[in-house]
Amino acid sequence: MTSLPPNPDNDYLAAHAQLLIASYRHWFGAELLPPAASPAETARRLFEAEFAVLSHDTGPEPMFNYANRSALALFEMDWRQLLATPSRASAEAVKQEERDRIMAQVSAQGYIDDYAGIRVSRNGRRFRIENARVWNLVDPENGGYAGQAAAIPAWRFL
Repeated sequence: MTSLPPNPDNDYLAAHAQLLIASYRHWFGAELLPPAASPAETARRLFEAEFAVLSHDTGPEPMFNYANRSALALFEMDWRQLLATPSRASAEAVKQEERDRIMAQVSAQGYIDDYAGIRVSRNGRRFRIENARVWNLVDPENGGYAGQAAAIPAWRFL
């Protein structure tokens, strides 16, 4: 993943956006957002969407590798901070076991629909995510596991 945030010069990370969108379609049989005229335009719309979208990689300690503008604001991070953050840091220490259980369930069945739970921003602000969908990313070349992503349409601060 690039060290630069999605922007016109990198086509809003169109290849990663396509991975998120195609994997979402694979698991849910629906579109994450309406397709645009070009992959770069679709990626721009994803980055600028009002709902939060983020993903992490496949490492032993999965690290965030994408967030749209809404997710960056919600988790109070800039792009550089995001790329240096393990995805487990999105949950409070006391909620780690619950988060680990959900991620294991997603790994096993491919997705989870209608997830709700408490999360925490980089600055410690707590919020409840609601109606979230979490899914495995599917490598388009070999069908293998390529990380996990979440779409969060609703949240409320606690």
